Amino acid sequence: MRRLHVTGLLLAAACTAGAFTIAGTGRATAADPFEINVILSLTGPGSFLGKNEASAVALVEQNVNKGGGIAGRPIKFVVADDQSSPQVDVQLANALIAKNVPIILGPSLTAGCNAIAALLKGDGPVLYCLTAGAHPEQGSYAFTYGVSTGDLIAVNIRYFQARGWKKIALITSTDASGQDGETGVDAALARPAFKDMTLVAREHYGVGDQTVAAQITRIKASGAQAILAWGTGSPIGTVLRGISEIGLDVPVGVSASNLIYAEMKQFASILPAGFMSAGLPCVALDSIPPGGLRNAVRDYTDSFKAQGVHADVAQAIGWDPSIIVLGAFKKLGLNASAADLKAYLLQLHGFAGANGVYDFRDGSQRGLTEQNGIMVRWDAGRDTWVAISKFGGVPL
Repeated sequence: MRRLHVTGLLLAAACTAGAFTIAGTGRATAADPFEINVILSLTGPGSFLGKNEASAVALVEQNVNKGGGIAGRPIKFVVADDQSSPQVDVQLANALIAKNVPIILGPSLTAGCNAIAALLKGDGPVLYCLTAGAHPEQGSYAFTYGVSTGDLIAVNIRYFQARGWKKIALITSTDASGQDGETGVDAALARPAFKDMTLVAREHYGVGDQTVAAQITRIKASGAQAILAWGTGSPIGTVLRGISEIGLDVPVGVSASNLIYAEMKQFASILPAGFMSAGLPCVALDSIPPGGLRNAVRDYTDSFKAQGVHADVAQAIGWDPSIIVLGAFKKLGLNASAADLKAYLLQLHGFAGANGVYDFRDGSQRGLTEQNGIMVRWDAGRDTWVAISKFGGVPL
């Protein structure tokens, strides 16, 4: 069987066992696991993401330890549940900061990421969030996952523009993720390239709302030719149900966090015919040309397939960051400080993962740009997503 890319990446060189001192834990032997702390939403509204992210870091851990760990030591991702609460995130992060850990992976949601980032000082720890909605300050100790919300929205708008859908409507949730989506739409529409695009309706809804009938009715009256619907999980289901009940038959672009197989099955009866999203390479394997990126995506999907799991964007959120973090410790050694890890990440480039080819040197502290975004539509007959654009959003 072909060796997994993650194993080859981290364990290509022979490792020598030895004793190390882990920051905040005292002296450890080669037999003790090297622990990396992770904060995820295992319960609460964000659990549909957090549970899948947890499965990803667990599989990366399993693969690496099968190959001998790092420097002869097994690694262990120690996962704490933030209950989808920014207040709990702060409590958990403060405890880890007091222990002088060099890095925290997570949390899952934008609000929690922003809350922890506000705690960071000039000596770390490094915070590697698992949300595209965060926008770390350049040069800070905060990093985040994936293509930014604004860049993904630009990919979506570029596709709408090329298809001639110039009048668009926006409906966003009122939480931090929805606010970030709205900011991204405004920023994208301010670009000279999109000067012919018009926002004809702007609506909002609460994540706990049971209906958006009034908002969809106003969108229908606006003459919108396409809709950008921002929200994730159950809230976006409320929006799709409203669109179905009102009988609005226009293309609907949603946030990439909805590219989840279980969600597509749950919402099968209310998915619009024109349901689409600006996605990532992890859900578009068949559209990627041969090379390092295609190999990385295939290794990602094959790793989960071997576990009986049909991997989608939810697992990919935890997959790349955990591999990147382990790659840093493999390169720098297990005594790497927060400053060492930050310097490593800021210069990392050319790394092919499930979400694209990373280059952190642009100052975004996320490593990916809109050129890693690709428009996809759900194909119920094939039970998968199908690419409908080139990378960047130009239609096929």
